[in-house]
Amino acid sequence: MLDVTPLQTAVDALADRLRALPQSTLARGRAAEALALARDLAARAQRVEFPAREPYELPDAGMFAVGDQVAVAGHDLAEAVRAAGDERELAAAVELVRGAAARC
Repeated sequence: MLDVTPLQTAVDALADRLRALPQSTLARGRAAEALALARDLAARAQRVEFPAREPYELPDAGMFAVGDQVAVAGHDLAEAVRAAGDERELAAAVELVRGAAARC
C-alpha cells in the first residue's frame, strides 16, 4: 500500500498555517490562493477516483474556511492516491502543497 504520509503531513501543516493567518492577510489574497489550491487538490482527487467524469468545483466557503477546505481536499486526494497506488500523482501533490506552503 502506498504511503501517503508526506502528503498528509504537508497538507496538515499548510492548513494549520492558513487557520492561524489574520484576517488582513487572508483578505490580501492568501484566501484566494488557498481556495485555488483546495480546488486543484479536489479536482485531482476526483480525476483519480472518477477519470471519466468532469470534476465538480469546490465552492467558496469564505476566507475563514480555506484552511479547512485545503485540509479536506488534501486528505481526499491522499486517500484517492493511496487507493489507486498512483506514486506520480502523490509526488506531484506533495510538491504542489509544499510550494504553496513556501509562499504562505
